[in-house]
Amino acid sequence: MEQLQGEVSAGAWRVGDRIPGELELASRLGVSRPAVREAIRALSHVGVLEVRRGDGTYVLSGADPRPMLRRVERASLRDVFEVQLAYDVQAARLAARRRTEGDLVRLRELLAARAAASGAEEFGAADARFHLGVVEATGNAVLIEACRFFLRRLSEAMGTLRLDQEVPEASQEAHQAVVDAIARQDEDAAGRAAAAIIEPSLAALETLVERP
Repeated sequence: MEQLQGEVSAGAWRVGDRIPGELELASRLGVSRPAVREAIRALSHVGVLEVRRGDGTYVLSGADPRPMLRRVERASLRDVFEVQLAYDVQAARLAARRRTEGDLVRLRELLAARAAASGAEEFGAADARFHLGVVEATGNAVLIEACRFFLRRLSEAMGTLRLDQEVPEASQEAHQAVVDAIARQDEDAAGRAAAAIIEPSLAALETLVERP
């Protein structure tokens, strides 16, 4: 991603230009095609590139998002949970309004996968996928892409939280309450249930931060 952004920043391609295909970029940058694909995806999430299906990838902006990305990487657990609270409450409310039967099937599958996860890393990934599932049920493309960009950092935060005995972890029942409210299409209850997942952990993190 650093290399690809460097090419854009250096003016190799101007705004509106179509960039070379994955194979050519992989050769040019000395990396694998999957690495190129992930870099394009990441830069698409932050608005530098635009992938047009069946047409190619175009430069959307010459802005350099790397300082912002580094700030996300260095964000504290408290910062991450504050952002998640903002995302999750609105996502739960919208999901309750717009969800389909297919969305409910998917959410129940993700909830079961979360319950079955064991190690910290596996649990963090499963929890993050559940929260993304709620966001995907909103049908809001901007919210979905923003959450996907944030997903890896959220996954890491949840894995860290499972290892920290001083910060309470939201129960499976608390997550079930979100799904139940979405199923009933009760927007207010969905928002409250989503907030109830995050707020206890956030309060504990605030206490830890304030300690001498």
